[in-house]
Amino acid sequence: MAACGDHAPRVIEIGPGRGALTRHLLARTAELHAVELDGELATQLAAQFADDSRVHIHHADVLDADLTAWGPAVIAGNLPYYITSPTIDRFLDLPADFAAAVFLVQLEVAERLRAKPHTRDYGFLTVKTQLHCEVELVAKVPRGAFSPPPKVDSAAVRLVRKRDVPAPAPRLIEFVGRCFAHKRKNLRNNLRPYFTRERLDALPEAQLRAEQIAVEEFLPLLERLQGTDL
Repeated sequence: MAACGDHAPRVIEIGPGRGALTRHLLARTAELHAVELDGELATQLAAQFADDSRVHIHHADVLDADLTAWGPAVIAGNLPYYITSPTIDRFLDLPADFAAAVFLVQLEVAERLRAKPHTRDYGFLTVKTQLHCEVELVAKVPRGAFSPPPKVDSAAVRLVRKRDVPAPAPRLIEFVGRCFAHKRKNLRNNLRPYFTRERLDALPEAQLRAEQIAVEEFLPLLERLQGTDL
């Protein structure tokens, strides 16, 4: 399985619903924490898995829950579209020993997560995610695989945290966000409120748009603008 491989000591499942994915995850883990927002579903899950000591049901909002409370884990889940970006942010902010996550997301979001520079899908979410993780498309899932079918196709993506790479400083993430503030504007126009005209004029990339800057180029770019290392 994309999330657990042959075995994962601990898994956190986001939004287990009626437990369809939960049963498959249990075949590959020794401890599963399922975080379910819907109280009725959480109660049903607790009854369904009452005899399995490996399963722990938590009636909670994943955006508020302390996902570090149970120790390092693989994260997995079929994400509601309206909380996809905040949930990915939650994973990116977790400690380095939360090494991987597999999420089922809207296909459009999956394409943005793994996009390359100079493409329409490349943006702030792309860079923020790829600064932390390698992104792999596991499988595309057509809308007909669901009942009732949604209006869009989905995809499973695996995020594997990069090793031996320091976590991006908050000001680097903030800087990237400013670079992408208006996608059709160049860096000079987007960054004008934050840096002097002299520094921006000295920047060879000032006429470029953020979508033309590779992920690994944003940190050196910020360091040159600040005149210091992060």
